[in-house]
Amino acid sequence: MKIKELKETVNLDGATASFADKILSVKGPTGEIKRKFNETGMEIKIDDNKIFVQSKKINKHQKIKVCTAAAHIKNMVRGAKQKFVYKLKICSGHFPMNVSVSGNTFTIKNFLGEKVPREMKFNQTVSVKISGAEVTVEGNDLELAGQTAAAIEQLTRITNRDRRIFQDGVYITSKP
Repeated sequence: MKIKELKETVNLDGATASFADKILSVKGPTGEIKRKFNETGMEIKIDDNKIFVQSKKINKHQKIKVCTAAAHIKNMVRGAKQKFVYKLKICSGHFPMNVSVSGNTFTIKNFLGEKVPREMKFNQTVSVKISGAEVTVEGNDLELAGQTAAAIEQLTRITNRDRRIFQDGVYITSKP
C-alpha cells in the first residue's frame, strides 16, 4: 500500500493557536509565540485542538520539511505552556569578574584583567537574571533562549591561551 500524503499531528494541550498569512501564533499561560512557516508544498491546519502539518508531495525533502515544522510547532506549544530555562555558571579563577544586566544588555567587566568591558544585547522577550555565581536565562521561545545562553557563553571565549590553565568564563550547566 502506498502512502498518499505526509501528515504530522501536534496536540495543543491547553494552548490556543491561529494560522493566517503563513504565520502561526500559539498562545498559552506564559505568553504568545509567533513563527512564519513559508515552505512550499506544505499545509498547516488547525482543527479540534490539534495542529496538522501535511504535504501532498511524498519525497525525502518534503518529509524533512514536514517533520521539522512539526518539531518547531511542538516547541512553540511547550513554550506557550512553560518557560525554557538555561542555567549558566560564572567561573573566575584569576581575576574577579563583575557581571551585570541592565535592560537588555549583558555586561562583563574585568574579564582576565581587561580594561574594556564585554557587552552583549539580547532580545526583550528573554529574561536574564544573575544571582551570585549563577546566571539564569529564561524565555518561552526555545530558540531565542538558547541563542542568548550561547551568546553569553561565547562572550567569554578565550583565544591564544591554554584552556587547561585559564578556565575563566561563563558556562552553560543546565539546558531544558
